[in-house]
Amino acid sequence: MPPKRRRKNQPSWLVPLSVAAVAVVLVTLVITLSQGETDASSSESPQASGQDSSSERSGLRAVERRDDADPLADGPVDAPVALIVFSDYQCPYCAQWSNETLPLMKEHVTTGDLRIEWRDINVFGEPSTRAARAVYAAALQGAFWAYHEQLFTDGDTRSEAGLEEQALIDLAADLGLDVDRFATDFASDTTIREVDRNARIGLELGVNSTPAFILDGKPIMGAQPSNVFTDALDTALASRK
Repeated sequence: MPPKRRRKNQPSWLVPLSVAAVAVVLVTLVITLSQGETDASSSESPQASGQDSSSERSGLRAVERRDDADPLADGPVDAPVALIVFSDYQCPYCAQWSNETLPLMKEHVTTGDLRIEWRDINVFGEPSTRAARAVYAAALQGAFWAYHEQLFTDGDTRSEAGLEEQALIDLAADLGLDVDRFATDFASDTTIREVDRNARIGLELGVNSTPAFILDGKPIMGAQPSNVFTDALDTALASRK
């Protein structure tokens, strides 16, 4: 049974994890990434991965994909700071964060200081998975943000009926996308595989509640106030000077 939806009338600044749960998640993140670093260092050299030793990422920065072909990313692959977003299209806190804080983060994408990589982990079940597949299909036509914004209109989530397959196809038509291509991509093995891969990134790190973030290799849990993110980004950028 999928987790219960949180009430939408709660303040956006409430963190959707208990203090104990946050501690467990953070420990899991660090341990998992440390193990991943050891495995990666023993199996692949910097030259084999296409990066030199000066640009290797460690710790939680290893989650950054930095792939120019990633359709769910925005910003330069070599931006000084990256923000990984773990989200779910049925999560009201994710919708609130997307409405209140994401625009502030995207200002730094425009200046080239930040790269955002989106990862839907679909903790609320099949409707969330369908939405993630639809967003991925839209992203393959260069319409990631346009489609994303329609799923989180005015900081709110769609009903489950609005996340049925036909409703998602109708939304693609409303946005002027190639509907035949969208429907094909929505159902393709490639899309299903990529959506599953993105979900497993978060779930294997122990992130089982949304939203969750990794900004410059440091975890931020829950839809915290916008200044938490802007301050963390300012600190990260200042450290690069």
